[in-house]
Amino acid sequence: MIEMVDQELEPLELELFLNGVFRRYGYDFRNYARRSLSRRVRRAVVREDLTSISALLARVLRDPACMARLVEDLAVHVTAMFRDPEFHRGVRERVIPMLRTRPFIRVWHAGCSTGEEVYSLAIVLHEEGLYERSRLYATDICEGALERASRGMFPLHTMRENTRNYLRAGGRCDFSSYYTAGEQQTVFRRFLRENMVFSQHNLVSDPPFNEFDLILCRNVLIYFDAGLRSRVHRLLYDSLTETGILGLGTGEALEAELEGRYSQLATEHRLFVKVPSS
Repeated sequence: MIEMVDQELEPLELELFLNGVFRRYGYDFRNYARRSLSRRVRRAVVREDLTSISALLARVLRDPACMARLVEDLAVHVTAMFRDPEFHRGVRERVIPMLRTRPFIRVWHAGCSTGEEVYSLAIVLHEEGLYERSRLYATDICEGALERASRGMFPLHTMRENTRNYLRAGGRCDFSSYYTAGEQQTVFRRFLRENMVFSQHNLVSDPPFNEFDLILCRNVLIYFDAGLRSRVHRLLYDSLTETGILGLGTGEALEAELEGRYSQLATEHRLFVKVPSS
């Protein structure tokens, strides 16, 4: 456990730690919200059976496997299928009619974590007859999360909650028809994965890589400080097609500088439509 006598040094240690990680590996956590980031770094210190952030930095610099474990700690993975069911109902009722007019649909799940919400949207697109002409790009900073997402395997014990969320979100079928259940795990049907592309992408440092009709970046921005949120919002805006749609988490909002460049699609949901340039 980090010694109490070192608490005054901890902010300096954290700064040195973040700079060291960036210079050694290119992962830039320097503009993440400090309170939650500090808690997660502390947990990593305990998990590695060390006594200080400085000791963690020394290990990370020399041990790439430790860095991989650290990314898992710092990249928050809190997700579920059809998380926030009312949002997904809003996607079905308000976004799908707009997507029907497009010959090919490109979707970006930015910060997709272990993929539950990517499969959720794939199911909606399938039920609405749009999946065959859709491509879902799912990105995250964490390779381990992406690897799990690409397998389409989720714990069996989560399926009861997932089924409730699916029905509340306007699901129209027997949810269990989308997966095969084993003793501990479920495997989702192969056809749902056919139009998914999982790839590592860092919202902090990587540039836009395509133009999208729909971008879902939900419950990611809350972990960034104000300056980084502004930069990521600009990235998302630049990655949308004209009249493209942006979906945010319930605790997230547009940056003030961009409010005039979107119209709100549904007041009860965080869904926004990019306003065409004049």
